[in-house]
Amino acid sequence: QQDILKGLQRITKRKISGMKIRIHGDYHLGQVLYTGKDFIIIDFEGEPAHPLSERRLKRSALRDVAGMMRSFHYAAYGPLFLPSSIRDEDTPIVEPWANLWYSYVSGVFLNSYQETVAQEAFVPNEREEFEILLQVFLLEKAVYELGYELNNRPGWLTIPVRGIKHVLSSESEESN
Repeated sequence: QQDILKGLQRITKRKISGMKIRIHGDYHLGQVLYTGKDFIIIDFEGEPAHPLSERRLKRSALRDVAGMMRSFHYAAYGPLFLPSSIRDEDTPIVEPWANLWYSYVSGVFLNSYQETVAQEAFVPNEREEFEILLQVFLLEKAVYELGYELNNRPGWLTIPVRGIKHVLSSESEESN
């Protein structure tokens, strides 16, 4: 808990540039449709568990980026840890491939996003500010998922717990 709070408090240590805008608010793989030629983003109503007044607030666009990256995490690790998806004895063999897939897909997504919005006012200009926001939003989303899984799908707890550990280990690597 202390490590999580410390990770979340990184956002309060300095002023961070970047405008707040209206965002999707519940951006994940289930909100993206492929037409065969292009991608269409659907369901712009925000996180259904939050009140409408909260969903209408302007926020950092990196919240949606974090939401999609967490969705990649679920896609990579869900088959490993959900019952009857894969044999237990195969998990150690397949897990490095899940790690590789998650790292690669997240990296491509993040690099493409950064290239596309490089000079836009709604993202921080400084790389360190961008990283702080992204890490805080990834952690915040994983903690939210932890609560969701506790209440709805306890068998899935391992996925947000691994996500929290991943973000916290990334933060400690950055500070070294």
